Amino acid sequence: MTSPSSPPPPADPVHLRGPVPPQGPAGPWAGQPTGWVPPPPPPGAWSPVPVPVAPNGQPLASFGDRLLAFILDTFLVGAVALIFTIPLMFVWLFMISNWNQSQSAAYGDPYHEPTPDDLLGMFGLMFLVVGGMFAINLLLTYLYFVEYQLRRNGETIGKRVLKLRVIKVQPGQALTRGDLTKRWAVERVVAAFVPFFSYLDGFWQLWDKPLQQCLHDKAAQTVVVKVG
Repeated sequence: MTSPSSPPPPADPVHLRGPVPPQGPAGPWAGQPTGWVPPPPPPGAWSPVPVPVAPNGQPLASFGDRLLAFILDTFLVGAVALIFTIPLMFVWLFMISNWNQSQSAAYGDPYHEPTPDDLLGMFGLMFLVVGGMFAINLLLTYLYFVEYQLRRNGETIGKRVLKLRVIKVQPGQALTRGDLTKRWAVERVVAAFVPFFSYLDGFWQLWDKPLQQCLHDKAAQTVVVKVG
């Protein structure tokens, strides 16, 4: 006599499995129950600092990078300015020498003290030479920080070396000559006439939040970003 056959096993024995235990957190906190929250770090523990970004999402340039780019650009412009100002200095020295000789010849006394009119003429020449040197420096900085930077999409040589670029605060807006002229006027022209303004302008980035702008950035509504 044959024994009755066993019932066939179900096609899918899922219903025979027990409940799946909830999965806890992974990583160093593996094994903890679901919903468990790691304890806060102890006071003074290191935590990553988020990189500040511009409104378009690009990281903002650091104070150190901007300072190095400023030093490099100032050195380059100053080197070019020397090409024009050194001849003016020689012209000035030549004019002073001729003036002294003419004074001695006119009065026949090498120790003769010049008259107020003579001194006025000498200082007038000195003012012209110094004014000419100042005008040359301003013109060169304008050509470099406005015209050259405009054609290089917001980059000077110093900024290109440090991988920086000037952009508008408002995403999508194009940088214009007017924007760069405002930056140049505040950074260079105002600083040439207001004592210690260049230091205030440069250090302003350290406490300006959230865009880390200098005063010349605020005047032109621009920021400097890291592009590499």
